[in-house]
Amino acid sequence: MEIWINPACSKCRSAVQLLDAEGAEYTVRRYLEDVPSSDEIRAVLDRLGLEPWDITRTQEADAKELGLKEWPREAGSRERWISALAEHPKLIQRPIITADDGTAVVGRTDEAVRDALGR
Repeated sequence: MEIWINPACSKCRSAVQLLDAEGAEYTVRRYLEDVPSSDEIRAVLDRLGLEPWDITRTQEADAKELGLKEWPREAGSRERWISALAEHPKLIQRPIITADDGTAVVGRTDEAVRDALGR
């Protein structure tokens, strides 16, 4: 199991604390320092069953600069969104936990983190 975190994020810290409390084995990826490639983002999206706009933090300054709220949310724009996430990792929703069964969850709640643990 791997968890993508920003240590400054309270949701990320809570998720790590819960994983530790449950005795989970996992790897931490500080995705702002170890930036995921476009291919890695595609793979995580497949595991999540989501589209890139579903995991984009549209309120971030970078998102506003790029005008992401105006970008089409359709298959033809998917690669543009993925490229933006790879170039501006701060836009990626966090934390993302890749589960042992090949799926993933956005672990913003204790329930989501427990869901990942049960997979």
